[in-house]
Amino acid sequence: MSVATKLKSSPTPVTEPRAILGPTGNRVRVSDESKRKPEAQKKPQRPKFRVSKSPQSVVQSNVSVDSSCSSDSSSSNSSVKTVSSKKTVKRIGVKPVKAKVAPTADEVVAEPSPVLPEPLKRCDWITPFSDPLYTSLHDKEWGVPVHDDRKLFELLVFSQALAELSWPTILNKRDIFRKLFDNFDPSTIAQFTEKKLLSLKVNGSLLLSEPKLRAVVENAKQMLKVQQEFGSFSSYCWGFVNHKPIRNGFRYVRQVPVKTPKAELISKDMMQRGFRCVGPTVVYSFMQVAGIVNDHLVTCFRYQECNANVKKDIKPEIERLTKDVENTRLSC
Repeated sequence: MSVATKLKSSPTPVTEPRAILGPTGNRVRVSDESKRKPEAQKKPQRPKFRVSKSPQSVVQSNVSVDSSCSSDSSSSNSSVKTVSSKKTVKRIGVKPVKAKVAPTADEVVAEPSPVLPEPLKRCDWITPFSDPLYTSLHDKEWGVPVHDDRKLFELLVFSQALAELSWPTILNKRDIFRKLFDNFDPSTIAQFTEKKLLSLKVNGSLLLSEPKLRAVVENAKQMLKVQQEFGSFSSYCWGFVNHKPIRNGFRYVRQVPVKTPKAELISKDMMQRGFRCVGPTVVYSFMQVAGIVNDHLVTCFRYQECNANVKKDIKPEIERLTKDVENTRLSC
């Protein structure tokens, strides 16, 4: 047999991996199929997150957790959570905001909202800057029917003094007026002499001018005569309005008159009887303050109150009139 036939009949040699020299040493080249198998067998790796380093106290607590029994593990875990939650991050320029805690049902107390009273609506000539005594006169006296003779004489003197003084000034000197005029007793004032008259001074000056002071003394004398004729000064004054106050329903200050025909009639009759300084303007001021006329504006809270006071004063006035009539019959 020849050498050529031996070579043909020999089986094909198996290819083995060929060693390749490399700089780090000899290594075997692996085929692509051998590389794919281990890659398919590899499990997908989870994304790695950055784990914050726990403080030393937490580590120590974890160690104690491992060493403790299972019953205490839950309590130790809760303590670990509270420690880690207390750690706050400080931010520059940002202040920590305190969380508002809602009150419990026991803490919530229903407080009633305060009800503010509405301011009283007065006549327009009374302002928040008015004298308190002047405001008090408006709220308590002005427009209220008066039937007492001394009080009527006092108001008549004040109405005469308005020619020289204002209402606030008169009211501030009211006690002085009452002291110097003996509480406006007409029987006492009628006996004032000239010396007594000139002694009615306040801080070295007369309370009123001499003509006004003499008019007060003269009016006291005439008032005594009216009392003898009509039984009382009240009966004389209220007789001009049939013993019922006049109710004016004015809405604006400009509508309130300074004098009226009724005031002119009373003024004329009083002058004929010898009264002094009782012009129509003085008489109408006297009628307003004595309640003979109700000149409160309809928007003022005193308008209705003064009308209500009229009903209360009707019975006493009727009784007084009946007594006066009986006295006049007995005197005759």
